[in-house]
Amino acid sequence: MKTLLAAVCLAALATSHAWADSKVELDAKVKEARAELAKHTSAGAELAAKAHGVLVFPKVIKAGIGVGGEYGEGALQVGGRTVGYYNIAAASIGLQLGAQARSEIILFMTADALGKFRDSEGWKAGVDGSVALATLGAGGSIDTDTARKPIIGFIFSGKGLMYNLTFEGSKITKIDK
Repeated sequence: MKTLLAAVCLAALATSHAWADSKVELDAKVKEARAELAKHTSAGAELAAKAHGVLVFPKVIKAGIGVGGEYGEGALQVGGRTVGYYNIAAASIGLQLGAQARSEIILFMTADALGKFRDSEGWKAGVDGSVALATLGAGGSIDTDTARKPIIGFIFSGKGLMYNLTFEGSKITKIDK
């Protein structure tokens, strides 16, 4: 029974494109997510302003019962303009029960990192590029080692930045909108 319920959960996540946002709705949510990041950390907003590309997933849903999955849609912005739309998906196995919504932002700090991402057919975090997960230090600053990485990620909810999470294993694929 548990396996059947998990399979139904994963199928719902995999077919979530059926109720996906339009371009206009998604662009508005991307703007809101960037503002939310700035509210949580001015250092993150400063890094985003310096980034060659900013990939924003305003709402990523993760759910599971033993077996889980996550899915979300977002936009890549270069120079403050949307240049493409993407989805993020991942599956997991292990002790898990419940559902969660969060926002994820990935900053491509170098032209090389952004170019490799844009040239990929399906970019997998941890395989095609390592994402340094940002954590906050005193006064909302970001660890200096993290700030020097070519790809920096933020995971947050309305309650603030989230810790002990990872982008590893997430596959990001370009979609048509």
